[in-house]
Amino acid sequence: MARDLGDVLHYFLPDAPRGGTPRLRFVDGSPSHASNDRPAALPIISLPIGDREFVRAAYAWNLAVELARQGVSATLLAPAQVEAGLLWPEAGRGPVGTEVVLSEAGSFGDLNRAALDIAVSRAADSPEGGVVLVATPPSWFHSSGDGRALLQWVLLFAAPEARDLMETYGLTKRILGINGNARVGITIHGVRRVGDAEGAFQQLARIAARHLDRDLTSYGLLVDDLHVYRAIVSRRPIGLEHPQSRAARALRDVARLLLADSRREAVA
Repeated sequence: MARDLGDVLHYFLPDAPRGGTPRLRFVDGSPSHASNDRPAALPIISLPIGDREFVRAAYAWNLAVELARQGVSATLLAPAQVEAGLLWPEAGRGPVGTEVVLSEAGSFGDLNRAALDIAVSRAADSPEGGVVLVATPPSWFHSSGDGRALLQWVLLFAAPEARDLMETYGLTKRILGINGNARVGITIHGVRRVGDAEGAFQQLARIAARHLDRDLTSYGLLVDDLHVYRAIVSRRPIGLEHPQSRAARALRDVARLLLADSRREAVA
């Protein structure tokens, strides 16, 4: 296992090889059906989002909207104190039933308990199933306490630039240090071409496999589209304002991948 980021820095340089077996995932077009057995709690997916990561915060909320558009319960939970939350809608029910919950949690453990309460209560009210997305401040990771379970399933947004891939690797290492059984997924964002996203994911996945002995799960890509920034300003979901845009279609695909995996886990 690599001791620190300096030990793997050269793997993120532009001339790093781009071959290998990890592949970017795409929706296969087959239908995904809910299980007849209602789970005791909805699956929780943690999305590490920093205080000023406004674009990633917008992606989180738009993913919740796209999940709700699939006909399931979709809740976005976030600490009220996180600055990125200023760009989310007010707490409560929003478009297509999407729910935003702003918690007064001030620690990892508090946020974990809030997430579990929501996951249990929404499961009882949602026969169609659903997902709870939790915006988790990476600055809290150093004092995980009893919040370890919140990192059981994690989705990281990563840009294709070498610096961001390094930071994503470092964050993955921190997550696995807290919860060695964590399932870590990656969505590459801010790309214009599929090839750029695939190359970035392959690079990150190979290095994680080599130095962390862990396979990363691909959750597709989110394109760099002007509609993303317009949606941030207007605080309206991309999928409803511009449903045929490349950004909306990409968000829809990521939501479908997440939902398909959540349903597979529910019946496993």
